[in-house]
Amino acid sequence: MLELRDISYSVDDNGTRKDILKHINLKVDERFVAITGPNGSGKSTLARMIAGIIAPTEGRILFDGVDITETGITNRAKMGISYAFQQPVRFKGLTVKDLIRLAAGTKLSVADACEYLSEVGLCARDYINREVNASLSGGELKRIEIAMILARSTKLSVFDEPEAGIDLWSFNNLIKVFENMYEKINGSILIISHQERILNIADKIIMLADGEVKAVGTKDEVLPELLGGSGVCRKIVQ
Repeated sequence: MLELRDISYSVDDNGTRKDILKHINLKVDERFVAITGPNGSGKSTLARMIAGIIAPTEGRILFDGVDITETGITNRAKMGISYAFQQPVRFKGLTVKDLIRLAAGTKLSVADACEYLSEVGLCARDYINREVNASLSGGELKRIEIAMILARSTKLSVFDEPEAGIDLWSFNNLIKVFENMYEKINGSILIISHQERILNIADKIIMLADGEVKAVGTKDEVLPELLGGSGVCRKIVQ
């Protein structure tokens, strides 16, 4: 279980303190949790903080009861936290097979690596030996990244706006991948997203605005407000 205790994060903005996150208190132990909110609400900052890329200004982060506030990204990964970037990294010179084997931490057979690609809807024969370079589309990279996370099989998988920068066809396929991942993963999925279709398959929705938690609940409790509310709420799911 992930627990955030009184998390705040501030930066210096030309000599003025700018508060990005303000006293966040959250627990994540459901299988699928979505964090939503308008642009600039602190969602991606929170995701990077959970992964260990940045550290909070105040507060503590606990994972399975262990304080990981000062723990770096590498050790958090070893403890069982995976992180998927908004824009997946391209690794020139590495093949898709190489990446999946690195993610699994073992020398998977080609058949096993292909199985992970099949789970995210990619034809293994067409992709297993391809180099992870500019020839791959954004949607292809996103699905390969998800295959890597499946291969890692970690306790917590964090996705920062997986729908960003991909076309509608790729997005529709990503939704199917997450629906399947929900059934297969042995842990929790935490997704930062604006999209109603992703929010609709979440067990719990957390809404951030102005760096603060504004609502927490099931989709039945939170989605009606997001879909029928005014101002901030409508902008989230458009």
